[in-house]
Parts: sequence; C-alpha cells; structure tokens
Amino acid sequence: MATLFVARSANLSKWASDVGLPKNIFKVSVVEGGADAVAAALAAGWAAEKDWTLVKKVEVGDWTEEEALERLSAKEKPVDPNYYPRLKGAAGVYKLTPTTVGNHLIVARAMAGNESLDFKLKVADYANYLIQFAQPPKAASE
Repeated sequence: MATLFVARSANLSKWASDVGLPKNIFKVSVVEGGADAVAAALAAGWAAEKDWTLVKKVEVGDWTEEEALERLSAKEKPVDPNYYPRLKGAAGVYKLTPTTVGNHLIVARAMAGNESLDFKLKVADYANYLIQFAQPPKAASE
C-alpha cells in the first residue's frame, strides 16, 4: 500500500523566501509502505535539508509518485529543480500562494454552506489542498 504525504522544511522555506519564491514550499511524495517508510523518507531529506516534518499523509493504494505528481501538476506548477541548483533531483516541490489556497477554501466553504468565510490559513490547509489534487479520484461507488 502506497502512502501519499506532504512535508515541509523550515530551512527550505527560509531559503525560498530569500531567493524570491513564496515561503510556502512543500514536498509531495509517494512511498511504498506505511508510517515507517514515510519516516525513513523524511529522515533522508531533500534539497540539502534534513529538517523535513510531516504535515499530512493518506493511503493511496497502488499509485506511484509519478502518477500523483502528474495529477497535481495539472493544477499547480512545481518548482523546477533544474532552475534552482539547491533543488537538484528533488521532484515534487511545490510553491503555493496564500491567495490560491485561500480562494479554494472560500469556494469549498461556500459550497458546503458555511456561513463564516473568515478564516486564517494554516499549514494543514496547504497540505489538504495539495493532497486533494494529487490523490487518485474516488471511485463512483465510494
């Protein structure tokens, strides 16, 4: 069983804001296995950083990382690892703006009938946004 997860690095976020990227930088990845495999991937790190923390994870069946990133890339543009040498080899790094995620939440709350559209974005909101667009579509019977 594969696990789709979203991770965040405080050091990479600081670097991103220094080089002109938004500070909301996240790594989306899929690993085969459960919590132990995710912990091992986080410990290995990406982009020369070892301070990655898990934001959210979900089970996705037999999907591969390539399929999840392809699906997510249809909605959000990933950070090009060839353009930023520090990210060399780190596929699945996405930059998000508060406007994009905020607009998505406003529409979702309005469609759900929530009266209050006043909220403050949290890191979990960014992770939910990424997971929603990266995970496989639900079957019609579910």
